[in-house]
Amino acid sequence: MSDNSFISIELHQQQDYRFEARFGAPVAPLVCDEPPPLGAAAGPSPVELLCAAVANCLSDSLLFALRKFKQAPEPLSCKVTAEVGRNAEGRVRVLAMTARLQLGVAAAELLHLERVLSQFESYCTVTQSVGQGIAITVQVWDATGTQLK
Repeated sequence: MSDNSFISIELHQQQDYRFEARFGAPVAPLVCDEPPPLGAAAGPSPVELLCAAVANCLSDSLLFALRKFKQAPEPLSCKVTAEVGRNAEGRVRVLAMTARLQLGVAAAELLHLERVLSQFESYCTVTQSVGQGIAITVQVWDATGTQLK
């Protein structure tokens, strides 16, 4: 028996490049739009949604791994920057991404941190999937400004 699951969303055009993404109850719809000159930036662009998905999944994975050891790293934050440019064929693509995760506490306050930092990325479904086609650099910083990864 397969353990696979299927996740579906629906997009409905509202006007020009503005679409409403419907996730199904209880999640509210989300307006997505391209930036000018194509759209009006009435919502996040597809690249911004991709960045948000990577950031959310990495943050979830890091939080889960730390909580597994009963650690409290809150509040966590994550900033993902996508490099967008042209590929060899001249088409616009996401060329690379950098994720900077920020712990809300000093590293010294967290037990098992080295183990967590060496493993949490491998459990991030979205980042591991996207990373097969786009190089993703992951950094982790603590509340004192020390880079841990």
